[in-house]
Amino acid sequence: MVEIEIGVMVGQCLDQRIPDMKTLISEVAHWEHRRNADKARIKWLFGVERARRDLGRAYPMPVTRQPERAAA
Repeated sequence: MVEIEIGVMVGQCLDQRIPDMKTLISEVAHWEHRRNADKARIKWLFGVERARRDLGRAYPMPVTRQPERAAA
C-alpha cells in the first residue's frame, strides 16, 4: 500500500521541480490533506487468499503456535 501511495504522490505532487525543503514540506502536506479529504482508496484486484497463492513469499501463512504443555 505504501508503494502505491508513493507512486501516486510522485505523479500528483512531486512531478515538478521543488526548489527547497520548505516548499517540499508544504507541497506534500497539501497533497496529503487533499488525498485524505477525497477519501482516496486502493482498489485491490484480489484478496488475501489469492495473494498467498500467487505471491506466497510476500504473503506467507501466519504461523500458529501450539500451546505449551505443563512440565510434569
